[in-house]
Amino acid sequence: MAEKLWQGRFEQPTNRMVEEYTASIHFDSRLYRYDIQGSIAHCRMLADCGIISHDEASLIVQGLGEILREIERGELKLEASQEDIHMAVEHRLMQKIGEVGGKLHTARSRNDQIALDMRLYMRDVIQHCRKLLVDVQESILVLVKQHLGVVMPGFTHLQHAQPVLLSHHLMAYYEMFGRDDERLAECHRRTNVMPLGSAALAGTTFPIDMERTARYLNFPKVIRNSIDAVSDRDFLIEFCAAAALVMAHVSRLAEELILWSSTEFGYVTMSDAFCTGSSIMPQKKNPDIPELMRGKTGRVYGNLMALLTLVKGLPLAYNRDLQEDKEAVFDTVDTVVQTLSVLSKLLPELRFDRERMKEMAAQGFTLATDLADYLVSRGVPFRKAHHVIGQLVQYCLQKDKDLRDCTVEELKQFHKAFDVDVFLLLDVATAVDQRLSQGGTATSRVEEAVQRAEAELAARKKALTNGANV
Repeated sequence: MAEKLWQGRFEQPTNRMVEEYTASIHFDSRLYRYDIQGSIAHCRMLADCGIISHDEASLIVQGLGEILREIERGELKLEASQEDIHMAVEHRLMQKIGEVGGKLHTARSRNDQIALDMRLYMRDVIQHCRKLLVDVQESILVLVKQHLGVVMPGFTHLQHAQPVLLSHHLMAYYEMFGRDDERLAECHRRTNVMPLGSAALAGTTFPIDMERTARYLNFPKVIRNSIDAVSDRDFLIEFCAAAALVMAHVSRLAEELILWSSTEFGYVTMSDAFCTGSSIMPQKKNPDIPELMRGKTGRVYGNLMALLTLVKGLPLAYNRDLQEDKEAVFDTVDTVVQTLSVLSKLLPELRFDRERMKEMAAQGFTLATDLADYLVSRGVPFRKAHHVIGQLVQYCLQKDKDLRDCTVEELKQFHKAFDVDVFLLLDVATAVDQRLSQGGTATSRVEEAVQRAEAELAARKKALTNGANV
């Protein structure tokens, strides 16, 4: 068993059960690249500041590069006795280059080291999630442009409300995912701060240059308080909160796909490539992928609550409780990345039943509001018009007929303002294109929204490719 790098103060070896209970290397090993990247920058800064020699720094950097390659080739065996990825890398470094490897940890602690690793990791993760959101939004736009003239019933309370364009309905999700991207961009800005040099909690007595380390690692700024640097995880919680909202929006879309693909709705058919069958019922085609998206949303919510609970009563500064942040964060990352990746591929494969949606768009008296607006345009107060049309709907229900089936004479029984031109409004396509207010469902407004969205996505893709945070 290798001796712990902190063993000097202890008389007894660590109990094997304690080693297993406290070890985090089985999950924080995914940070190896960031840990080595941070160590190389720290080493170079130490040499630049004259704290270690340049020859020592060259030896350390060379050794770290070799360890990186060993890990990526699967040659370095990681064990619970090594505690975490930081200790594993440092232990291997000292095996390779001797005691000079111990100089790497000058002027730093595992406390600021792990804070750095997580910020480096999350910086990349956030930008990756933002690129995946772009993919999802582009997939939505493909559907929107393919189905621009398709009318469907709009819903409130899951009841038919007013006719809308399918494209308008889908663009609502485009907007939701756009706000998700904005939240992630803000989270990235607060994550992109360099904590290394804060040491355990109080800073260091060595004449380090944290700004220099920040430049090596492409951080635009340095943390302003050493205690805050090592003891808070709000940037991780903020990511998980943003991720929870991403999943909430995915789950709402998934729920609609599940409903719409049912026999009762019949609005959409999902590709066989994104469905599964039944082990007993040969006819079944189950929407398992959207169902799992809906289900996995709960685990992301749970991870957020776990992190909030983790930090709610922690005294300053660092406490070992904070080791528990990583599994929740890593699980959230994996879940969101996988979900968005699958969603962007599922969406273009959807096939909508245009005729079914158009047929249903007119059912349930969805044009009632248009008739009320018609009366208002002829000087009838809205509340009076609302009451009149409510009575008309009740009449139609009793007569088992639709609004379009009424004659002018019947309509005039409810208000004298009705005339023959009212029938021009009793068409779902006409009703849709009357909604010309900003953000409305009229075809011209949706076309404007698509043009704006395409320009937005092109600019965001270019910025993300160039490493900008917009």
